[in-house]
Amino acid sequence: MPSSLRARARPLPWLLLALFVVVVDQFAKTLIVGWFRLHDEHPVTSFFSLVRAHNSGAAFSFLSNASGWQRWFFIALGCIASGFMIWLLTRHAAQRLFAFAIAMILGGAVGNVLDRVIHGYVVDFLQFRFDWLAPLFSGGYFPAFNLADSAITLGAICLVLDELLRVRRSR
Repeated sequence: MPSSLRARARPLPWLLLALFVVVVDQFAKTLIVGWFRLHDEHPVTSFFSLVRAHNSGAAFSFLSNASGWQRWFFIALGCIASGFMIWLLTRHAAQRLFAFAIAMILGGAVGNVLDRVIHGYVVDFLQFRFDWLAPLFSGGYFPAFNLADSAITLGAICLVLDELLRVRRSR
């Protein structure tokens, strides 16, 4: 990429996108914490419910039964990863798909780190149930998740797509 284009690209729009993800995620979690008690469920459709779940671990409740050290570990890991992603955005702001992906992951990571700092766990509230998931998940219920998790997942998908497109362009 020409250095003149790199010099013009600024990370601020991507950082603002990450901040938007954090704000929307935290707003939704605040509503859930205010309106729901732990384990409450409000069915929206036959396959989707709003719930209130707490996850002191990582994805799929990994390490949720640890003795509490995981809270500080995931806070530290999230802060280190966030710093690295900010650095990536300052270096690659002109690469739109890559920067979008990193901004989404950054916003999601910060949203979940804030939960760990404020509550000691991550607030999850989106619950999907499909019969075909029953062999993998009890009763077909996919583990509850939140908007931050959704942003991280979208960012990861975009990172893979960005890499596939980069490899294709290099041929």
